[in-house]
Amino acid sequence: MITSGVVSVLLAGCASATHDDSRTSQQAVPTPSTTSSSTTVTSTKAASPTAAPANGAPISDVIRWIEAGHPVDPGGFHSATRDGATVALGSEIAFVTAGAEANCVTNSHLDGALSCLVKLTDPPPRPEAVDGMWKGNWIDFAGTTLDIGSTHGDPGPFVNGTGAELASGQTLSFGDYRCRADGAGLFCVNYAHQSAVVMAAAGVEPFGCLQATTPPPGIGRHFSC
Repeated sequence: MITSGVVSVLLAGCASATHDDSRTSQQAVPTPSTTSSSTTVTSTKAASPTAAPANGAPISDVIRWIEAGHPVDPGGFHSATRDGATVALGSEIAFVTAGAEANCVTNSHLDGALSCLVKLTDPPPRPEAVDGMWKGNWIDFAGTTLDIGSTHGDPGPFVNGTGAELASGQTLSFGDYRCRADGAGLFCVNYAHQSAVVMAAAGVEPFGCLQATTPPPGIGRHFSC
């Protein structure tokens, strides 16, 4: 015979076991917040551009294109070579693109503006009544201005020769500028003025704030912000 005391003990044990099972079952169920957070994470990184910007592209697209290239150490572009002799340029920069299609230097005579000699297929013609030697392929990009074709009495910043080659796909940063070499041309941006230019055999075209204006005396084509 089971006494009333034993029955009381058994009932208490069953009640305790039922309470513990309920607590264990609640802990095993994942919370809704955990489940939803693991399925809503998305990437916000923009894809790198795959093609060079066309003429008239927004400056933001040009900058993205230039920055998508492979950066190189500017330390390898502080010298120029002419007739086998190499000259150290100090803080100045000199470089060429493949086939010397563009030969560029920072021009200390123009407050560090970028000056390039480009193998243009159709350079601007010599203006009338100008003195000096006409260089239709001489480009000066100063950020707020872009000049294509000008007169010169000497080699100016190109006197020391040419710098190292900036290979296609590489980018070079110096001062307010960053340039990217590409088969479509040399793309350079001036961050300070949010302006840019592409220089290629087919021609030279501006981006950003640069707009065509009447050329000063001795200049072939002139753009200004």
